[in-house]
Amino acid sequence: MTTTTPPPRTGSAPGAWPLLGHAWQLHSRPLEFLASLPAHGDLVRIGMGPSPAYVVCDPEAAHRMLTDSRTFDKGGPFFDKARVLFGSSLPMAGWREHRWQRRQMQPAFQPDRIERYAVVMGEEVDRMTARWRPGLRLDITEALTTLTLRIVTRSVLAAEAEDAAVAEVQRSLHTVIDGIYQRVMLPLGPLYRVPTRANRRYRQACDRLHRAIDGIIAARRAAPPGDDLVAMLLAAHDDDTGEPMSEVDVRDQLMVMIGAGFETTANSLAFALWLISQHPEVEAQLHAEVDETLAGRTATPDDLDGLAYTRRVISEVLRMYPAGWFFTRVTTADTTLAGQALPAGTALLYSAYLLQHRPDLFPDPERFDPDRWLKPSGDSLPRGAHVPFGGGNRKCIGDQFALVEMTLALATVCTRWSVHPDPGATLRVRVRGTLGPGPLAMTCQPRGKAAG
Repeated sequence: MTTTTPPPRTGSAPGAWPLLGHAWQLHSRPLEFLASLPAHGDLVRIGMGPSPAYVVCDPEAAHRMLTDSRTFDKGGPFFDKARVLFGSSLPMAGWREHRWQRRQMQPAFQPDRIERYAVVMGEEVDRMTARWRPGLRLDITEALTTLTLRIVTRSVLAAEAEDAAVAEVQRSLHTVIDGIYQRVMLPLGPLYRVPTRANRRYRQACDRLHRAIDGIIAARRAAPPGDDLVAMLLAAHDDDTGEPMSEVDVRDQLMVMIGAGFETTANSLAFALWLISQHPEVEAQLHAEVDETLAGRTATPDDLDGLAYTRRVISEVLRMYPAGWFFTRVTTADTTLAGQALPAGTALLYSAYLLQHRPDLFPDPERFDPDRWLKPSGDSLPRGAHVPFGGGNRKCIGDQFALVEMTLALATVCTRWSVHPDPGATLRVRVRGTLGPGPLAMTCQPRGKAAG
């Protein structure tokens, strides 16, 4: 008996509001709204304000969109708003600019570099956990955000990570990311130029970030030559004109590297520690693995082969709560996707959260199950089903950096400490420019050698 693949389905989301379209649903209950869309088709038409857009709900269609960056280029509501702050930096650039920019920056993320960065990762995890004490109650999300910001600052940027400066960048970036999200989801245009308290706070945060990055660039120019990312950008020259990157272009690249390189990873680690604390069987298996592999010492890249279960925990966290939960694209030419004719200039939206919570692809998708990534089940997924870092040649340049960082940090923390929330505490997922858990009050208890 032969089976045939059903033809692609297109449809429209119900419940559009006049002028706002589905912007209110995306703003007020975005995850629930997105999860409801596959019932209406593989490609579903929604309203982003007064303008239409299509949400890609089928993994194969998402894969095609992500791997054909000429036809489905960076653009649409998210990127148009984000470019105000991040310019035409790597994640924001069109496909032509992107190819050149990626060539300039790729050496900073080669495997040998990541091994060097891992030394900084270990030092910073040691620094964080050395301050913990038995019974200490702390906001684990804030602690991890400081950790990951210090790591990206010291490793990729080779810059100083003074506590006051790190705290200032951390605070400003939270404000900016939230501001961009607000402007995408509620496209109120001129109202964002009114000097309200919120608008002034957003603009001031942007200015503070610019000054902080300018300080990193100035310090690098005054230092001896190096091979860090800042030095690479300062040495880059356009292939055709021979012109170097402008000061603004360098700043935009560093701004987005910091923005993408700390909050996303911190949120994923915070989700991981919460989920582990709620699943004793996962916690027991994870503790057994890290105790056998590390026995209380700091994890290094040489330990990765012995941290298979830790890596499955990370994969499952990224499935359930992908930090980059939605992005947009725009068609550069007339094309067809999932059977739907799309004229040039059509806005498309794809969501890793939507794709990774489809029950036909991930049974019982709200269940935290690291063993769903045991082979061969994890290899049988269709292309485009698990895309926490995007896909194609626009896949996040720092994906391996982040995976190594999360695995080593989680293993090191868990071989020394157990962290648990207050009895009866609940997780409230915070949906903004990135997906995060918000403040998480958890109490530390030592394990293994730390307990002695």
